[in-house]
Order: sequence, then C-alpha cells, then structure tokens
Amino acid sequence: MAETTTIVIQKDLKSRLDGVKLHPRETYNEVIERLLECSVDDEPLSEETLRAIEEGLEDIRKGRTIPMEEVMKELGIE
Repeated sequence: MAETTTIVIQKDLKSRLDGVKLHPRETYNEVIERLLECSVDDEPLSEETLRAIEEGLEDIRKGRTIPMEEVMKELGIE
C-alpha cells in the first residue's frame, strides 16, 4: 500500500481542485498528480526559439511594435 500524508489547504483551493476534477469520484491525489504532469514541459525550448523570444522582447523594449488595432485594420478585422 502506498504511503499517505495529510496536508492542510484553504477552502478556496479545495473548491478549485473540485472544479478541475474530471469526474466526481476522482481523488484529490489523482487531480494533483494530473496537474503536476501537465506542469512539466518535457520538450524544452530550442536555442532558435529562445533567440526569437529575446528578439521579440528587445523589440518591445525599443518600442518597435504595432498597436493591435492597426494590425486588425490592416488585416480587415474590425
């Protein structure tokens, strides 16, 4: 049998865990395990992607951006 432990959580966190249950009988252990599995990225970002992100952040810092409204107008989305 697996070892168990008891933890204290706030009522609002318990309600949030209840809200992400896939079915009413899913245990909190199963919910937490599923959430933890989703939180780990087993495919780290490539060097190319990291460089592109840095370039984008530099563009933002230097004000080389276009307002969303202008982009939408150019694309005919209003």
